[in-house]
Amino acid sequence: MTGSTPLDMAGMIRIHEAQEHNLQNVSLEVPRGCIVVFTGVSGSGKSSLAFGTLYAEAQRRYLETVAPYARRLFHQLPPPKVASIEGLPPIIALQQQAGTSSRSSVGSVTTLSNVLRMLYSRAGTYPPNTARISAECFSPNTPEGACSHCQGTGQLYDVAEDKLVPDETLSIRQRAIAAWPTAWQGQNLRNILMMRGIDVDAPWRLLPKEVREWILYTDDTPSEPIYPGLTYQQSQEAMERGEAPSYRGTFMSARRYVLQSFSSTKSARTRERAASFMRAQCCPVCHGQKLNPHALAVTFAGRTITEFSQLSLQQCYDEVVALLMRPHTETAEGRVINEIATALQKRMEVLLELGLGYLQIDRAVESLSPGEYQRLRLGTQVHSALFGVAYVLDEPAAGLHPADVTSLMQVLKRLPAEGNSLLLVEHDPEVIKQADWLVDIGPGAGTEGGRVLYSGPPEGLKEVRESRTRPYLFSPPPLIKDVQRSLKGELCVEGITWRTLHQLTLTLPLGGLVAVTGVSGSGKSSLVSQALVSLVRRALGQKTVEEPLGSHASIDDEGMAEEQDGEEPSGQVTRGLEHVKRLVVITQKPIGRTSRSNPATYTGIFDHIRKLFAATPEAKKRQLRESAFSFNVPQGRCPHCQGLGSVSIELLFMPGVEAPCPECHGARYKPEILAITVRGKTIADVLAMTVDEACEWFKTEETVYRGLETLRSSGLGYLRLGQPAPELSGGEAQRLKLATELQKRRTVPMLYILDEPTTGLHPADTDRLLGQLQLLIAQGHSVVVAEHNMRVAAASDWVIDLGPGSGQEGGCIVAAGRPEDVAMSTVSQTAPYLRPLLQASKQKE
Repeated sequence: MTGSTPLDMAGMIRIHEAQEHNLQNVSLEVPRGCIVVFTGVSGSGKSSLAFGTLYAEAQRRYLETVAPYARRLFHQLPPPKVASIEGLPPIIALQQQAGTSSRSSVGSVTTLSNVLRMLYSRAGTYPPNTARISAECFSPNTPEGACSHCQGTGQLYDVAEDKLVPDETLSIRQRAIAAWPTAWQGQNLRNILMMRGIDVDAPWRLLPKEVREWILYTDDTPSEPIYPGLTYQQSQEAMERGEAPSYRGTFMSARRYVLQSFSSTKSARTRERAASFMRAQCCPVCHGQKLNPHALAVTFAGRTITEFSQLSLQQCYDEVVALLMRPHTETAEGRVINEIATALQKRMEVLLELGLGYLQIDRAVESLSPGEYQRLRLGTQVHSALFGVAYVLDEPAAGLHPADVTSLMQVLKRLPAEGNSLLLVEHDPEVIKQADWLVDIGPGAGTEGGRVLYSGPPEGLKEVRESRTRPYLFSPPPLIKDVQRSLKGELCVEGITWRTLHQLTLTLPLGGLVAVTGVSGSGKSSLVSQALVSLVRRALGQKTVEEPLGSHASIDDEGMAEEQDGEEPSGQVTRGLEHVKRLVVITQKPIGRTSRSNPATYTGIFDHIRKLFAATPEAKKRQLRESAFSFNVPQGRCPHCQGLGSVSIELLFMPGVEAPCPECHGARYKPEILAITVRGKTIADVLAMTVDEACEWFKTEETVYRGLETLRSSGLGYLRLGQPAPELSGGEAQRLKLATELQKRRTVPMLYILDEPTTGLHPADTDRLLGQLQLLIAQGHSVVVAEHNMRVAAASDWVIDLGPGSGQEGGCIVAAGRPEDVAMSTVSQTAPYLRPLLQASKQKE
């Protein structure tokens, strides 16, 4: 049951009275030099202890040794609320986070690119009579290596006329030029054209060709006097009378406006809008390989460095091993080549063990899942062979198929074996079982959690009846499943081609829960959240919008299936579309980017709460309408903090501090708004309530109570109504979206698509999630999930297993059918993990 690392009880980390977030004066000891797992239901306080307390304190101590002026270079965490911590080693934190740099790649994160460039510089095949070039010349991110024509991007971006003017029947006044801004600047540009004698009311297609081309493409920036509200004739008469114009407007062509917006804006939304009017073309000089001709003339194994970087890590590894097996002369050059190739081999071996062999060296970091990115960084740390440090990992098994978890644990166990400590925040029972020491926090979430229920070897948790983790380790409860359900028709999509999927035919049963499974990299997300979303959306004529949308939520128009270069999956829906009226995609994206969004605003509950306050006699007497009770409008919000409830205090050499607003003391509202009460509570008091507390308080308000009860039954009773959106985890955000969707009680058949909805969920919360999904199905809808969690797969009505391997070795449907049928497959890597769950569940029925 426990790990194999011998425990050194003398080397302990001792925590005294930790109070970070919901921790309730937690004091405990955990051993160093072994695998320690922190577990508990979602929101119980695991991350508050591991990251918010231990890692934050280790970082604070380290930064105290750094020169004050250098601290500004670090992202500093606020000091934790803890009395003291003894025996704390240096800590390296590897959290679940996605890479954001557009230039970062798998190779740059793992340093493989650096070593590969040295290999090409030293061991590459050069054209005759060509001098050897340095490693820097093989990087598209350096002036020495980048293609001078595209600056190392491999693509040239320019505007597309059919996107600038999508409808030629419109006039300029009717916004024929869609690329121009809609606000004042757009009107200004139209006025300038009018002053130049151009007919802004004629259909675009009837304007002379040379006029249209000048408007769209000229680099000229002439200025004209502008008389707002006057016609061309009236403006000319005003000029003749010598009247001064309101201002002089400067013209900018549509192309110039788009390119300037794309290159200079700091707003992601503005940049995305500009990109929608552009089309990427492969650079005609480097043909998309990003490098200059000198670097591209050098090959290794018959490939340029760009072509080599497009191979999977497994293919790269095979080529390097082949190089090492060749006889090399005992020269200095031969020894250097062996040294470089060996370094590449060792770096890649760890990544292959972590199940990342399907990734390419040039794969953009921003395209990786948080789990993939964490494992890449883990592989680099394992290779670095540090000693005496503690690694804190956030759910390292998240996003992994059970077959890949085995390989992951083999790699993780090396860290304690080499003299380090390993602290894991984890929900996966198979990882928890391999811990040397287990800390279970709970029993519930939020204010119902924050206590250490157990700390010791995993076997001892058997005796802790209060623990919600215990059943899933020793005697898993029955599956949440409707065994009597009959499916309603099929949706057939043929010819699916996208990434590793080639001419795939997908037959999707409707009216039930369908789980798409497969090892990591087998093509689940490519099929479910990209190809299927794109093709069904196209067939329905529906724009891809992440649903559901609360009353104050913002529409996410990114479109899950579209890539940045505008490519889309190919294929078509051939039958069954009559059973689906609308597509809903529910992701783990945040419900909002600022603290102005919260559970109450997102779900629409806040609208009803504001109506209650506006209906009070005192509010009517003061003529306060519903809008006055919103902290997002000037009428009601505190003017000092603009309704945020806090102010940011920047400290030069220390992390910035968020302090309660000195005017409203965190309440967010003006005093006259806080003077209005309902049953003794102000609007700020209500926002401070948890969902559980609000359920009791709003018992007599049917509309509000129904929404709150849906949130409570979703396991979100511990959330505060006004809890800022950035504080919610991805799993909490997804369950909030599901709860909002359940409130709507849609009457037309919907197809819901979720990508790994159990990521970040404790098994008990996974069962809650399954209960929610079963409610959607009971309402007549269909649900498709891409999943690694075997409890979800076993509880589904139909399983579609992809594989047989990862990357180019995946992309095929290897088994499909009822869970019991897929479990008997001899070619499915999922089958061996399904069988024991189904057998155990059958015995309990």
